[in-house]
Amino acid sequence: MRTDNALRYDVMGTIVREYGDIDAERFISMIKCDTFDYTEWRRGQWNDMTIEEVYAEAVAHYEKKKNAGKGD
Repeated sequence: MRTDNALRYDVMGTIVREYGDIDAERFISMIKCDTFDYTEWRRGQWNDMTIEEVYAEAVAHYEKKKNAGKGD
């Protein structure tokens, strides 16, 4: 298990890489001000999908990420 600081560093790096500095900062500001319940959100996230649909979406996401940067 990683330390809280290591996790925080890794996640912030991922957010900045994916969305850029400004949107990453906006996201952090939103989280700090919001009463958003991540656990509750995740609980119902895929209720309207079959396991096959969730799997297909995960595979498509993986392939997209894997092929990103290969000179698309």
